[in-house]
Amino acid sequence: MNEKFFSLPEEKQQRIINAGFRVFSQNSYKKSPMSEIAAEAGISKSLLFHYFKNKQELYLFLWETCSDISIEYLTKYGCYEEKELFDMMFSGMKAKIEIMKIYPNIGDFAIKAFYEKEPDIHDAIMASYQKYFNLKARGALAKLDPDKFIPGIDLDRMYREMYLASEGYMFEMIQKGPIDPEQLEKDFTGMLEFWKSIYLRKENKEEAAHGNH
Repeated sequence: MNEKFFSLPEEKQQRIINAGFRVFSQNSYKKSPMSEIAAEAGISKSLLFHYFKNKQELYLFLWETCSDISIEYLTKYGCYEEKELFDMMFSGMKAKIEIMKIYPNIGDFAIKAFYEKEPDIHDAIMASYQKYFNLKARGALAKLDPDKFIPGIDLDRMYREMYLASEGYMFEMIQKGPIDPEQLEKDFTGMLEFWKSIYLRKENKEEAAHGNH
C-alpha cells in the first residue's frame, strides 16, 4: 500500500504528512479539502490522488502514521526499556514533545480523528485505537510490581485512568491553541508527581522522590 508515496524523497513525504495533519486537524473529515492539503504540500491535487486513491485512504494512512511515529520515538527514547511505570510515562512524554517539534499538528490531528463522526472513518479508527491501546497497556502492566502500589489497587483500572487523564489533558491543551512543549513538560511532570503520591506505597514514594524524575 502507498508504494508510490513511499518512493518519494523523505522531505516530500514529510511535507505531505504535515499538510494532511494540519488540514484535517482544523476541519471535520468531510470539510477537509484535498486541494488544500495538496497546495500546502506544494503538489497538485491530481498528484496527491496519484499517491492516495481517495481522501479516506489518506486519512487512515495519517492515523496509522501517528501510531508508527509514536512507536518509533518511544523506542528511541527507551520508553519500552523502562522497568518502572512512572519512568516509562516520563520517557513517553519526552518522546511526544520531540514528535511535536517535527510534526506540529500531529497531536491535534490524533485527537480530532479520535472524535471523528463519519461512520466508516470512526469504525476504522476505533478498531485501530483499541488494538494499539491494548498492546500498550499489556506492555505497561506486565512490568508493574503490585507490591510497590497501595494495597488492593486495581492496576488495570489505575493505568487506564492515568492514560485517559493524559489524553484529556492533551485535548484541553489543543483546544487552547498551539501546544507549548515546555508547558506540556511542566504540567505532565506535575501530574506524574500527583499520581505517585496517591498510588505508591509510602516507602516507594520516598524512593521515587530520590529518583531522577
